[in-house]
Amino acid sequence: MRPLSKLSKVFLGVCAASGAVTYYYLNSSEKKVYASWTVNYEPSAHAKWDDNWDHRSPKYLKQPKLSKDENNNLINNDVEKSKPKSSRHLILIRHGQYNVSGQTDEVRTLTKLGQIQADYTGKRLKELGFPYTVLVKSTMSRAQETGSIISNSLVDVPVNNCDLLREGAPIPPEPPIGSWKQEMHKFFVDGARIEAAFRKYFHRAPLQQDQDSYTVLVCHANVIRYFVCRALQLPAEAWLRMSLNHGSITWISIRPSGRVVLRCLGDTGHMPPDVITSW
Repeated sequence: MRPLSKLSKVFLGVCAASGAVTYYYLNSSEKKVYASWTVNYEPSAHAKWDDNWDHRSPKYLKQPKLSKDENNNLINNDVEKSKPKSSRHLILIRHGQYNVSGQTDEVRTLTKLGQIQADYTGKRLKELGFPYTVLVKSTMSRAQETGSIISNSLVDVPVNNCDLLREGAPIPPEPPIGSWKQEMHKFFVDGARIEAAFRKYFHRAPLQQDQDSYTVLVCHANVIRYFVCRALQLPAEAWLRMSLNHGSITWISIRPSGRVVLRCLGDTGHMPPDVITSW
C-alpha cells in the first residue's frame, strides 16, 4: 500500500475534525443537530416558521382535553379532531399584456398579444387537469378579460369577481426602486386591501373539506408577489425583487399542517418564446 501524501493526511485530518464536531453536537445534552459548517448556528427570530400564521392551528385551541391512546400516550382530542384533512392550492395568474398607455382602467384592455397569452394559459390549466373549485377575477379590465379567456378552457368552473384583488402598492419595497415611486397614502390604502385579500384566500383548509381544493386567482403582478412573500413568511418588503411575465402561473399549496409550499413562480413554459412578455 502506498503511503499517504502530506495533502491526503491534511484532508483526512479536516474530515476527522469535522466529524468530531458533528458528533459532539449530536451527543450534547441539548440534542441539537448541526453540520460542521453550521457550528453554533441559530436561526434568527424572523426565520422561524410561525405555525399559527393563519390563526387556524389546532394546537392553539383553548382548554385542550387530554386522553390516552391505545399505546397509553397522552393525546389532545380537540387538536386531533381539529386537524384539516386536505390541502388548499392557490393558482395565481397574472393578466396578459395590456394597453399601458390607457388613461383609465376601462381602456387598459388586453392587446392582441395579451389575448394570445391568456389563451395559452387557459389551455395549460386545462391540460393540468386539476378539479378546479372556482376561478376568481380581479375587477380591473385586464384581469377580467384574461379570466374570461381562461374560462373558455375551463368551461365548468364557477367564476367570481373580487375587488380585493385589484392592482396596487402593497408596501414600500426594499430596496427602493428609483423609477417606481408611490405616495405613502397609496401604500396605506392599497396595502390594507391587498393584505385583506391575502387573509381571505390564504389559510389552511376548513375541517369539512375532505378533498384538495384548487382556486384560480386571476390578478396582478404586485398582488401576486406580495402574496408569495407573505405565504412563505419572507419579508413583505421583498416583493419587488421578483419579476412575473404576463399570463404566468404561480402555484402555492397550503398543507393540512399549515406548511406552505411554493410549487412554481411565474411559469410561462407553456408559451412559445416569441409571445412571452413582462412589460
